[in-house]
Amino acid sequence: MLTTLKTAYTDTRAADLAWALGREPLPALATLDLQLADASLELRLLGASHQVLLDQEQGSCSETVACIPGSSTPLPLGVAKRVGDWEYEFAARVETLSRGQFAGRAQELLALVAEHPHGLAGVFPGSPHAFTALLAQWHEGQVQWRTWHAYPQDGQLVATRTRVGARMPAAL
Repeated sequence: MLTTLKTAYTDTRAADLAWALGREPLPALATLDLQLADASLELRLLGASHQVLLDQEQGSCSETVACIPGSSTPLPLGVAKRVGDWEYEFAARVETLSRGQFAGRAQELLALVAEHPHGLAGVFPGSPHAFTALLAQWHEGQVQWRTWHAYPQDGQLVATRTRVGARMPAAL
């Protein structure tokens, strides 16, 4: 699903993004509710980026990647931790692209997410390449999602990948 967000573009630099786990739902500009196997997932586009809410029999989980006023947790390159009965893994990278590369990559990603039944993308006013996009899937007993945050003025694209699944017993 592709939508034009009706708000000012507030997270204007990749360096301003922060990561948080377990935050309460923030006001969303657009949402997509999904049922992936036994997991209920809500993809949320915020004025300041994204939030994903996961609810499963084992519990719930909330991931926020956004410009969070007063946050002291910058966007990490990677996180692996236990969340209740789950293993949570997060990875992020920032790509810097030329203007032409950026425009092409933005068009590719928006087309991919807009046409996917488990995708949500929002374009911010002022630039067709200023967007946040999320894409979720169920794979081998895990809920996974990828996100992209585009900063055309700097030619930067922030990509994240998250996996949440049941904790595996230790091998004997």
